[in-house]
Amino acid sequence: MNRANTLGELEAAGYRMRSVKDEMRENLIAKLRSGERLFPGILGYDESVVPQLVNAILARHNFILLGLRGQAKSRIIRQLTELLDDEIPIIAGSEINDNPFCPLSAFGRQTLELHGKETKIDWITRENRFVEKLATPDVTIADIIGDVDPIKAAKGGHLLSDELTIHFGLLPRANRGIFAINELPDLAGKIQVGLFNIMQEGDVQIKGYPVRLPLDVLLVFSANPEDYTARGKIITPLKDRIGAEI
Repeated sequence: MNRANTLGELEAAGYRMRSVKDEMRENLIAKLRSGERLFPGILGYDESVVPQLVNAILARHNFILLGLRGQAKSRIIRQLTELLDDEIPIIAGSEINDNPFCPLSAFGRQTLELHGKETKIDWITRENRFVEKLATPDVTIADIIGDVDPIKAAKGGHLLSDELTIHFGLLPRANRGIFAINELPDLAGKIQVGLFNIMQEGDVQIKGYPVRLPLDVLLVFSANPEDYTARGKIITPLKDRIGAEI
């Protein structure tokens, strides 16, 4: 398919939008049917870890990898991008990879309303749809979810309560992709609650006002069981929303 430059061209080409979990599921099924090796370079897990990963992706689950140091958790997570499409279309200029047919951000909605079928389209590669964060005790809600940006408000002439003043964090920027957090137990409890709200309700609070963000994202975590009691823990509500433990 020739790359569309506007929403009208994208519609005319019959492009089919899928959720990221459906996209990965369909690409995984294609790889299984062709007999292509999954996770090349990862040795010794063909009878244990890989089948569980396959089941989690087929079931469209968010999942966590549990293992000691040096067991290739991070390498496996980074290779998940091979299950994404080569490129997907987004609204040009969007910070959170807005779906051209159903944008989430205020910028995306306003752009679509203003330009309609002439809305400009950008294409992003699978490598740019992967966001990774190492959990440390000093990570804040602003880092993961976002914060109000007073400079953006001043330049645009917006009120601080306007959604256009938000500086999005790592998780919204991973919309329509994969968001990975390594060493999840090290993440502060209130940050884990924020993740739980995103997974369960699709909404967050930024500086005291609610923002509806039903993100389309695969959440993947890693943890070392030895560190659970030494440095932190995974809160029960979040643990209950993680579909698979591998």
